[in-house]
Amino acid sequence: MNQIYSLTRKTPSHSILESVVNRKWISAFAHASVFISTLILSIGIPLFIYLDSEDLIVKENTKEAINFHLNLWLYGAAIAFISFLTFGIVGLVLFPIWFLYHWGLSIWAVIYCVKNPERVFHYPLIFRLF
Repeated sequence: MNQIYSLTRKTPSHSILESVVNRKWISAFAHASVFISTLILSIGIPLFIYLDSEDLIVKENTKEAINFHLNLWLYGAAIAFISFLTFGIVGLVLFPIWFLYHWGLSIWAVIYCVKNPERVFHYPLIFRLF
């Protein structure tokens, strides 16, 4: 009960409605950063939001986004290595699966954050390193 209250209580500069609206869009933006690029910038955005935000739900959403980015890099490197070993044959099968996983879960996370600003989106099938 205290945790829920602490997440939604009024702060001097923001009303509850403003904090929920901000939470929704900031969390969605953290998950959507994966669409910007696959380089450092895409993980830098949720990392910056994590360091800057005081909202616990936004922090948890950014941690999930960072973990998802790290997993995408890990899975992509594994697919590239296996493709190299098999002269690209396995890559022809695994790359489309990775691509759908990457885009599908990212879109799902953005929609989830917009529809449920009070909840944290958890990606399936990832290692939580952060």
